[in-house]
Amino acid sequence: MKDSFDDSLPKLSRPAVWGGAAGLFLILGAVTLSTNHLVAFFSIEGVMVVFGGVMAVAFMSFGAKDVHEALSAIRHMFREPPASDDEIRRDVLDILQWARILRDKGTLGLEKIINRTSRNDPFLAFGLTMVVSDYKPEEIRVMMETAADTRYERDSGPVQVLHAMASHAPAFGMVGTLIGMVTMLYSLSVNPTHIGPALAVSFLSTFYGVVSARMIYMPAAAKLTQKLDSDRFRNLLITEGMVLIASKKSSVYVQDRLNSFLTPEQRDGLASVLHERALRNLKKTATA
Repeated sequence: MKDSFDDSLPKLSRPAVWGGAAGLFLILGAVTLSTNHLVAFFSIEGVMVVFGGVMAVAFMSFGAKDVHEALSAIRHMFREPPASDDEIRRDVLDILQWARILRDKGTLGLEKIINRTSRNDPFLAFGLTMVVSDYKPEEIRVMMETAADTRYERDSGPVQVLHAMASHAPAFGMVGTLIGMVTMLYSLSVNPTHIGPALAVSFLSTFYGVVSARMIYMPAAAKLTQKLDSDRFRNLLITEGMVLIASKKSSVYVQDRLNSFLTPEQRDGLASVLHERALRNLKKTATA
């Protein structure tokens, strides 16, 4: 089973980077136009209250594993996700090949493939194991759909953590505001010169809470949700492919059935790859 974000993919996503840079530029631009003292918008007290409070509540509310994966999703928010079109096309081509192997060589031909795929993609290996074990097609569908749904629910834990962090950040911003207001009121009778710093902590805490929720936690949750939905779609396609292989349908039928999962662009790309393979096979046959 693949991780939500693969560490072997260091390439950055240009739209994500440009979007984050544009948001940061607009905020810093507004700050720069409003004052010449950028240091006034930094408050270590506000950072401690907002980010420290959010992290504390996250570890209190969720398991450490889900929190760490949520933080990893934030770290990989600007990373380019795997090319889903290429991955889906490769899966369809593999399923077509496995259907031919089962028809020509029987289950022994598929057993060798299971050993190669079990480490890289356990879900795919699980489906092939169901086929080799001679389960009925509908039994394979039920078991693989259950595995896909279970994986989706299990991997959705970090998304819930990110949503919770997004909701807690503005709340801790209000906590910082209350701390600043209490400090300000106390300074009125002790030292009025402390009123300014107290007000700064008060308003900057709210600022940090809102910006972090909208610029960090919510985008990371949306990016991770998109990745999980893409994985779930792929698992459903693989499930349908395993059912078709177990049903011993022809390669043409399998291709036509799986085409219903693809966009027109993906179908055209798949047809192009199959055409190139057919030409290569004809050349090998002619030269043999």
